[in-house]
Amino acid sequence: MGVPKPLTHEEIAEGLEKLPGWVQEGDAITRTYEIRYHAAVAAIVTIADRSRRIQHHADLDLRIDHLRASITTHDAGNRLTRADFDLAHRIDAIVAAHQALPLD
Repeated sequence: MGVPKPLTHEEIAEGLEKLPGWVQEGDAITRTYEIRYHAAVAAIVTIADRSRRIQHHADLDLRIDHLRASITTHDAGNRLTRADFDLAHRIDAIVAAHQALPLD
């Protein structure tokens, strides 16, 4: 399959326009979600499962009231690729689904 092609600055800016809430931090894109702890734990399990299936993973940081995701492509020298933006879209959908769960 080969090494994924890093995106240009313009391609990164374009990708971020389609991902509200995501920002570039160095050679990664990140987003912090305000989400209840137990809902975030469930979201992490789903994110891990989807990540395994597509062979691309995010760094996830769980706190009592939020979840932070950070994504870069390690195989591309820790540069941003299309796979990062695809995973960000997937994570947005997963977190949205888990935030919709009832509180009890």
